[in-house]
Amino acid sequence: MEQSLRARVRAGDPEAFGRLFDAYASSVHRHAVRVTGSWSTAEDVVSLTFLEAWRLRGRVLPAGESLRPWLLGIATNVMRNMARTARRHQNALARLPPADPVPDFADEVTQRMADQEELSAARRALAGMRRAEREVFTLCVWEGLGTAEAAEALGVSAGTVRVRLSRARKRLRRLTDAERGREPATARQPAPGARTPERDGRVDQCAQERNR
Repeated sequence: MEQSLRARVRAGDPEAFGRLFDAYASSVHRHAVRVTGSWSTAEDVVSLTFLEAWRLRGRVLPAGESLRPWLLGIATNVMRNMARTARRHQNALARLPPADPVPDFADEVTQRMADQEELSAARRALAGMRRAEREVFTLCVWEGLGTAEAAEALGVSAGTVRVRLSRARKRLRRLTDAERGREPATARQPAPGARTPERDGRVDQCAQERNR
């Protein structure tokens, strides 16, 4: 079935692309939400990914297994380009005179995610990685791609994926340890019955009452 779908995608069959979208759009969207932290941005990523897939349909290999790695690779490039464009846009805005504040309603949308706080923490840690390591980590760990599939998605060798993934895991571990080190230590509570200055005062007062 996958081989037939590959051939039809390569040939530009609209029905085949409809099946491709039905099969993998949710996977691309989930990956984009995890990477960008935004539902609306993820929806744009899905649209651009499948538009780009149509443009690049001739590059689909005649033989192979799932087309998911190919689509996730396109999505990764789309998000890379979007991030680059966003940086240019921010730089351009920084050169403009300050404007009146405009309310940002993005948080109201992202709050639909039950695990938003956990996702934000993970994205903060991932932000400390190099881009190449971050892309390998998200594809292999979050999306569950194998080494060969991630290599296909990113257009690199399997050995490169293994090296980047190893570095990403070590870097994430260091970042996590550093984050824990910055957490304020919780105040230690006295054990039940332990003597404290306040308790000692009460005990001495009781002893004086008994001696009267």
